[in-house]
Amino acid sequence: MVKIGLFYGTETGITEILAICIQKEFGGDKIVDLHNVVGTTLNDFEEYDRLIIGCPTWNIGDLQTDWRVLYNELDAVDFSGKQIAYFGAGDQLGYENNFVDAIGILEAKISALGGVTVGYWSIDGYDFCQSKAVKNGKFVGLPLDELNQPDLTQERIKAWVAQLQREFGL
Repeated sequence: MVKIGLFYGTETGITEILAICIQKEFGGDKIVDLHNVVGTTLNDFEEYDRLIIGCPTWNIGDLQTDWRVLYNELDAVDFSGKQIAYFGAGDQLGYENNFVDAIGILEAKISALGGVTVGYWSIDGYDFCQSKAVKNGKFVGLPLDELNQPDLTQERIKAWVAQLQREFGL
């Protein structure tokens, strides 16, 4: 059976809750292993061919604290050929000039290390000015805005997970 490693960082607990929702939508812990990056070693990333990376954007376009600590160390991980999906929590109205920048920062780094990005998501339905997470007119992963669009979160997760199941070949 194919296992997916879902690695997330969280400041307020929101990204952890979103990670659990994504895990449940996939069918639970028999399919998706959750890893808080606080206790993660670089070897943990090596165990999976399919990864999901979750990071909220913190302050003004920054990585969440635990991802910021791990960021430079990611250079030692062989992401070659691994399929990587990204999701992030952000505030599109309060931070419209750097909405979900964190997943864009991580995607740029990991794709430069050989990771293959999957799970691109339409920018339709979001109200923002710019984002490092937009590439070729789409988000590099799933943006979730629990402050301004919490009513859309479950629907978006459900659709994104169905998309990932196809892209991951599950």
